[in-house]
Amino acid sequence: MKKFFCICFSSTLQRTITFNSVQLEHVNRSEHYRIDASGKAVNSARILAQLERDCVTTFCPLGINNYKDFDFLAKKDNLNLMFIKIPGNTRECWTLLDKTKGTTTELVVSEPIFKPTKEFKRQEKQLLQVELPINIKEHDAVLLAGSRPSVWSDEAYPLIAKAAVDAGKIFLADYHGKDLLETLKVCTPSIIKINEEEFLSTFCDKQKHSESESESESESESEEQLKSLIIQKSKELKNIIIVTRGTESTFAAKNGDFAECPIISVKAVNTTACGDSFNAGFLYEYTYSGDFEKALQKGTWCAARNAENECPGTIQC
Repeated sequence: MKKFFCICFSSTLQRTITFNSVQLEHVNRSEHYRIDASGKAVNSARILAQLERDCVTTFCPLGINNYKDFDFLAKKDNLNLMFIKIPGNTRECWTLLDKTKGTTTELVVSEPIFKPTKEFKRQEKQLLQVELPINIKEHDAVLLAGSRPSVWSDEAYPLIAKAAVDAGKIFLADYHGKDLLETLKVCTPSIIKINEEEFLSTFCDKQKHSESESESESESESEEQLKSLIIQKSKELKNIIIVTRGTESTFAAKNGDFAECPIISVKAVNTTACGDSFNAGFLYEYTYSGDFEKALQKGTWCAARNAENECPGTIQC
């Protein structure tokens, strides 16, 4: 059995609330709701646990005030949770499902940012330099996904990425912007998976890109330009880059060799965590087979199954 390590610094208690319909500025009464341990890498971990029981370990920082709620939910989903306690609460998110319109609306509520103490900084140093590297060595593949709350140091993501790459592990990075650019200064992730907007904002000059998106440019020209940019960056980094595009096909390249994978059309119930589900399916298949195109198909299949379910990060109806 292959072992997967999912790291999530933006853990979430996710309430998914189903309505027959949602109307703004009206009282809306739900049909039912559910609550799940969530966050990008946590959703991926839940998929991995469904693909193969006991194959995943999940790391999260959890607020000391409500960590027991998250821990209880994680145990139910066999996430094999390891966590550290931090001041305050684990954040909460609400997903509103409108059955009539078939829409998903996500409300993310950030907890107040606490001021890091000397004890917190000591704890962070121990975590980044000792505990996470030890756990990384015990796994075959590592996934680091989601935003980095500002209480954590700028070097957190680059340090984790370097520990994984130096240990020879398959490392999937699903984050963008400054954290990804800082990571690339110290190592190259095996796989970078981000959406189109994140790819362009991270790797392309914003002004140049906006100039290229003139009204005279056709959709096909824009797609060809995106393909070219992905191929170029993948060739430069000598890695896999995957760019998801919502309801459009996924663009990807391995060492500059391009591949396109169409999405699977389904009747969507909840589109939350489709990208996270893709990550899990891709990483699982690629770690076992090393087959890039097969992994794209597996990721796409997991994303489609997830969209059919209320629970974010699930392939089981």
